[in-house]
Amino acid sequence: MAEPAVDYAAVFQALPGAAALVTPQLIFADANAEFLRLRGLPREQVIGRFLPDDRPEKDPAEPLLLRILASLRRAANTGERSIVALQRYDMEDPDQPGVWHERYFNMTNIPVFGPDGRVTLLHRVEDVTELIRAREVALTLQEAMLPAPRPVGRHPAAVRYRPAAEALNVAGDWYDLVDLPGDRIAVAVGDVVGHGLYAAGVMGQLRSALTAASLVPEGPARALEVLGLYARTVDGAENTTVATAFIDWENHTITYSSAGHPPPALLQRDGTVEFLDQATDPPLAARPQHGPRIQAVAAFREGAVLVLYTDGLIERRGEDIDTGLARLADSLARHQADDPETLADAVLTDLIPPGDATDDTALVIVRL
Repeated sequence: MAEPAVDYAAVFQALPGAAALVTPQLIFADANAEFLRLRGLPREQVIGRFLPDDRPEKDPAEPLLLRILASLRRAANTGERSIVALQRYDMEDPDQPGVWHERYFNMTNIPVFGPDGRVTLLHRVEDVTELIRAREVALTLQEAMLPAPRPVGRHPAAVRYRPAAEALNVAGDWYDLVDLPGDRIAVAVGDVVGHGLYAAGVMGQLRSALTAASLVPEGPARALEVLGLYARTVDGAENTTVATAFIDWENHTITYSSAGHPPPALLQRDGTVEFLDQATDPPLAARPQHGPRIQAVAAFREGAVLVLYTDGLIERRGEDIDTGLARLADSLARHQADDPETLADAVLTDLIPPGDATDDTALVIVRL
């Protein structure tokens, strides 16, 4: 059976994203309808034009142009795609001369090889302004629902929330610290599957429910069991991961339970790090039938540090999770300090250099 003929030129023109073919000499060879619409120019004013000249007069985005050119040359020289980091670009309103609006773009330069093996370049531009605006709303909502940093009883603690640098949508990570009767507190971190406003809303519901459930005297396993029942009634809450720990200073114990979440880390005064991984069950609402959860107890000495976090701190694409856990343990051992705030900043600097976060991260550090 003969394969159907495909009009790839028509496909190129019909692509919903803006795309242009550029030669290694940075000359426009073709451009689709969306690219021309985005540039506000007819086809004859783009094709054959030198790319560095393809910008409005008095264009304020000279640094952006230089980054695009460097990315194109890198793709042409290496034969590998090159991505220009998310960029803001001020564009003049075609209907209101002199009025400028901020727009945000993702740009990807892809080497395309001809039959002779020579490279032409596909310059793809995606307008993600509306996604960025939705992200800002979701981030504002999420920050409003997370508790403000505050002392927990008489014990120093530090909390951090860092959104992904490159992701367009905020994730559903959260943290919480709850005062309990006696010299005790409950600490929790969680991660809702999904992104954006919806995930932020689910996060708020689950965090509030766990705060209330933590006041039940049976302990963290019972709190997660109650939370799991509630998660079955909330759309989007299934497969949420949570770790919670009840710290008791009178007995010097940590009672903990995890619903599919990375294990809390316990840093002792001698620099050793123990991961509390003896009470891990599946994520919330992941089982076909609801069931009880397990908990375990770990002892601590005064001056130790308990660390809870979400997976954005340790997980990297193509890397085993044990590598990330080892990196966290090394950072904690090297930077242990009496001040949790100092330790939190050091850990984030080690594990997530500024601008390199690919997933949201929540972090709680408590001095025991």
